[in-house]
Amino acid sequence: MPVEGVGFGRLQRMMLQCEPPFASARRFFLSELYQHLGKELIISSEPRINDRIRVPEVRLIGAEGEQLGVVPTGEALHSAEEAGLDLVEVAPQARPPVAKLMDYGKYKYEAAMKERDARRKQANSQIKEIRFRLKIDDHDFETKKGHVERFLKSGDKVKVMIMFRGREQSRPEMGVKLLQRLAEDVSELATVEMMPRQDGRNMVMVLAPTRKKQRTKSEQRRQREGERPKKVNRQQLKDERKRRRAEEAAKAAQEAEG
Repeated sequence: MPVEGVGFGRLQRMMLQCEPPFASARRFFLSELYQHLGKELIISSEPRINDRIRVPEVRLIGAEGEQLGVVPTGEALHSAEEAGLDLVEVAPQARPPVAKLMDYGKYKYEAAMKERDARRKQANSQIKEIRFRLKIDDHDFETKKGHVERFLKSGDKVKVMIMFRGREQSRPEMGVKLLQRLAEDVSELATVEMMPRQDGRNMVMVLAPTRKKQRTKSEQRRQREGERPKKVNRQQLKDERKRRRAEEAAKAAQEAEG
């Protein structure tokens, strides 16, 4: 039951502004409107396809991306049916809306695969954070550097932060030197993705591993599998014992005959 000219949101606001004597009528009107337009009110993230496209005309794009101009929606649906494809509304806000001929099932599958790959890459590439003080001694520096190396070997990025206190904020060059020292020490494992820069009272640098996390995980898995003891086939052991016994028996028989 489409409402011509006035959107549902505007109708709802108009009814909510009714005076108290009309409150019962307002409730009845809204309940009836929800009942008849319930399916239309569902907000869907999926585009309208085929018969769900109810505009009189669309700007049609062919399956290969060619521009076919503005055509009646019925004609566009007929072209999609002849080509064995779907008519998908790709730009509903345009005037007229833009529709494209495509295999919608294949399109949804490819979009789902891209989204899954994006989530996988996002989960694989994590950013670890480690903090330094400007006046850090050599022992603590080596300890924290070991943590940085461990993160990089695991394929994770590392955000290194130096926290300035008090008058240390007037010596940002000391923080740059400390970060450069760390970057040089781990240069075999990482490259500097973001150079040292001031961020309020802190100075930040980001190190990116030279190896991808997926590759690092595969190598670690192969290494673990190589360290595991090989499984022993018991049947092969039994056959080997029988063969040795037969050889020993044949050798003993030859010695007895000799």
